[in-house]
Amino acid sequence: MGETRDVDVVVVGLGPGGEAAATRLATAGLSVVGVDRRLVGGECPYYGCIPSKMMIRAAHVLAEGRRVPGLAGSSTVTPDWSPVHARIRDEATTDWDDKVAVDRLEKAGVTFVRGPARLTGPRTVEVGVTTFSARKGVVLNPGTEPAAPPVDGLADTPYWTNRDACRTAELPGSLAIIGGGPIGAELAQAFARFGVAVSVLEAGERILGPLEPEASALVSDAFAEDGIEVLTGVHVSSVAYDGQQFAVQVDEQSDGRTVHAERLLVAAGRRPNLSDLGLETVGLDPSARSLEVDQRMRAGGADGGGLWAIGDVTGKGAFTHMSMYQADIAVRDILGEGGPEASYHAVPHVTFTDPEVGGVGMTERQAREAGLDVRVGTTDLASSTRGWIHGGTGLVKLVEDADRGVLVGATSVGPTGGEVLSMLVTAVHARVPTDTLRSMIYAYPTFHRAVEAALEDLRS
Repeated sequence: MGETRDVDVVVVGLGPGGEAAATRLATAGLSVVGVDRRLVGGECPYYGCIPSKMMIRAAHVLAEGRRVPGLAGSSTVTPDWSPVHARIRDEATTDWDDKVAVDRLEKAGVTFVRGPARLTGPRTVEVGVTTFSARKGVVLNPGTEPAAPPVDGLADTPYWTNRDACRTAELPGSLAIIGGGPIGAELAQAFARFGVAVSVLEAGERILGPLEPEASALVSDAFAEDGIEVLTGVHVSSVAYDGQQFAVQVDEQSDGRTVHAERLLVAAGRRPNLSDLGLETVGLDPSARSLEVDQRMRAGGADGGGLWAIGDVTGKGAFTHMSMYQADIAVRDILGEGGPEASYHAVPHVTFTDPEVGGVGMTERQAREAGLDVRVGTTDLASSTRGWIHGGTGLVKLVEDADRGVLVGATSVGPTGGEVLSMLVTAVHARVPTDTLRSMIYAYPTFHRAVEAALEDLRS
């Protein structure tokens, strides 16, 4: 027979935001149950942000080694994947074991339960034979999982997702990647720099389509230098596997061709883990692509209904930092604390290719479509002395609402594009007048001095 247990809060899904919410609520003195059917910590530390950046860091070191001629002498670079795999296995994931994360949760006072969770009504969650009745409510953070497009034959093949790519101990000789978004682009360059022959197949007109087109063009040029084949505007019609190689049939501008590769990575988006949560028991649509939340992360109607949602399933950006940001808001609401409500006008994002692409707020196209009086300032990274010395490829692009005299978006591309982005995030978030930004003192010689040059370009 089942049992019912009374608690204060149940957190379903213990990715970065869910783990943070459960920990803070428990340390505030509430009785908290955290539930996850997979690894505590979510996608990010095991299959996403952290292992992929270890791969990218190693690949960048190889690229730097190859740049020694012409700058510092001569060099010979011999790639070896084994240190990368060992570092991911031993340092990042403890061989894909979450004991450290579970211990951390339980030390904070959270009761951890592993298994699939399902809502059975307002403030009630069923896990196995146990039903948890939450006095304050439930926080949903179920996250997303890799999605596969409906391509003929694909489901019958041993294709990779990002999870397989991050776990691989041996590199293939060749790799085809379906999808030229951030995941596909980052992994494409990492593997290519280790000597894998990589082809990227993108349905859109360019890779990294949501970014500014100038940024996409710079990354495409870098891919060409790395020997990565990029096919855009293509439709994958079928996939087959003969035990040795994949055959990916591509319709390219009506001229079909077949891409052959030892491995196939599908990086064509992600789907929300909403269908089996019992959302219908609280009046929500289980077939929805995302959950609508208010500015306090309440998902259960005007009074919240004792239900909060955070992370990827809110549709505000599938980023670890978004989940953490929303967790803070939900926790404060549950605890009855004050503080700012959610605002999404300055959401930052970084694609960790080389060059690195950081963006915040609106693109130029989005700003124009929103009806703003747009003014754009752009400069090459070489406009900063350090950019010129470094020989780095990049740019800074600023998107201004000319009527208000503030930035509504910005892009920073370069060796440290994500770091230069930080000052631009501040400017967009705080709506700092562009005249104030022009009056600042910019340290010399730094990459971020390109921002000063882009501000001057706004005048023209």
